[in-house]
Amino acid sequence: MRRFAKVDTDFQSVEIWKSKLATEFRVAGAIHASYHSQRFLTGLAWDLIAAAALIRTAGPPRSVLMLGLAGGTSLRVLRHLLPDCELTAIEIDPQIVDLAREHMALDDLQIEVQLADAYSWLEQNQRQFDVVFDDIYLAGKTDVFRPRKWDPSLLKHLRRAVAKDGLLAVNLVTGQGHRSMQSLTRRLLAQEFGSIRSLTTSDSMNEVLVAGPSAPPRPRLNTFTHCFDQSRDRNYWQRIRSRLIRG
Repeated sequence: MRRFAKVDTDFQSVEIWKSKLATEFRVAGAIHASYHSQRFLTGLAWDLIAAAALIRTAGPPRSVLMLGLAGGTSLRVLRHLLPDCELTAIEIDPQIVDLAREHMALDDLQIEVQLADAYSWLEQNQRQFDVVFDDIYLAGKTDVFRPRKWDPSLLKHLRRAVAKDGLLAVNLVTGQGHRSMQSLTRRLLAQEFGSIRSLTTSDSMNEVLVAGPSAPPRPRLNTFTHCFDQSRDRNYWQRIRSRLIRG
């Protein structure tokens, strides 16, 4: 894979890397979005995000709200697995959406994309979704960061967007410099919801927390394994692990 271009948007500096079959957006030295013309999974956080949406007790979601779109990597997985699901994404950076349309076939996913600050959008939102996912990170000079800490006010807006029997999920970077955010988010979700699961995979420095009524993940996820033609995708899918934090 070689660097194809560098694009400075109003919010981040994006390096576009390409090979014959794949494209990556890299921000602050990390992969920010990934696209492969023949495969879906990456072994990284996007696999966890897609898996989190599938473990709702009431069954696979009919609607998903993604806060933070970038290249749409996780929604590409969900579109493949749930072709009739209503996908809505809120993204603050219109330029990265344009780059995803040009380099990652974003329009093929039939996502309703709204260009807005996601947290401001939530304050005005009256819609509800089976799964609401918070994947909002901005890029600093050397690392990514969350633009706002979770607090009771934000949690209220997030929960209002979750339909009855729905799930609220959040992607968290782990490791040094991110532990306080991880601990705060876990604590707030534990106070608000009766059941919380942690999804991880061995190749990713991320944890996805899933709050709300969820089925045991491994049996539920196994029903989708046959949907992946590539053995590499199936192997990544089988690596996803779940731990019950509360419930």
